[in-house]
Order: sequence, then C-alpha cells, then structure tokens
Amino acid sequence: MTTIIIIAFVLVAALWVVSVQRKLVGREELCKNAMSQIGVQQNSRWDALTALAELVKSYNEHEYRTICDVISKRSTITGASKASEADAQEAYLGLALKNIKIVAEQYPQLKASENYGKAMESVNVYENQVRMSRMVYNDSITRFNKTVRQFPDSLVAGILGFAVKDYLAEDVTKAQMPSMKI
Repeated sequence: MTTIIIIAFVLVAALWVVSVQRKLVGREELCKNAMSQIGVQQNSRWDALTALAELVKSYNEHEYRTICDVISKRSTITGASKASEADAQEAYLGLALKNIKIVAEQYPQLKASENYGKAMESVNVYENQVRMSRMVYNDSITRFNKTVRQFPDSLVAGILGFAVKDYLAEDVTKAQMPSMKI
C-alpha cells in the first residue's frame, strides 16, 4: 500500500513538473513571437526612413550622408533578440527621423512634396504598429515573469533554467504631456 502511495505521489509530481514546463515554454514562445513582431515593424519603418533619406539626398547631400550613417546602424530584431537591442534600434530610428524632420524644416518644398507626405505617413503607421507590438511584448513578459517568480512554479522554473526577462524601456519623452497653459 505504501508503495502505491509513493508511486502515485511521484506520478502526480512528475505530471505537475511537465505541466509547469509546458506553460513556461508556451509563455516564452509568446515572448519571442512578440519580439519578432517588433522586428518586423521596425524593418518596415527602416525601409520607409530609407525612402525618406533618398528624398533628402536631392536637397542636402551632407544631411543625406548623416542619415545614411544612422541607417547603417540598422540590425535585425528577431525572437531571440533582447529588449535592450530592440530599444537601441528604436533610438537609432528616432535619430534618423529627427534628422529627416530637421532637413524638411529647412526645405519647405521637400516638406510640401507628395512623396515626402506619403513616406512620413507610412513611417507614422509603422511607428504606431511598433508601439502596439511593444505593448504586446511587455504584456507577454509580464505573464512569463509572473510564472517564473510565483511559488510553486518558480521551483520548476529555477530547476529548468527559466529566468526573468527584461521589459522594453519606456520612452519618457513620449510619455510626458506638453504643457497646456495659456
């Protein structure tokens, strides 16, 4: 009788470990998928910024080269990428876009061109998609980290080598509301 109880206990414990492992793997895959989606959207933004850089070239060669230097820092974000890598790419994207906007302010005919307007519109669409993908990623990380840190699942996570993952950094400049004082 004692043997049956021990076998039943071991069997229940093994089933629980397998269940937790499957849950952790599933949540980790969701995190990787979310990071991959960020990469896809960032690539689309890079392509749109490259098109904008080509428009800038006909107005200001120096600024074109400066923008191309920033664009050369482009790297691919995949499911295996770290949050810090995605954040670095966002910083480079922001720098390239800032340089393009500076040139557009200096050359009103560039800013008024139909091609510039369409390219900026696509950059904005992709920027919104990246923002949504970043939210999905951080939500996925929250669920994963919660599972890794909560007892008793944390026991299995530690034994199997699952560790807490980093969140994407918040861009505090975008979070601040402009002053509405008159």
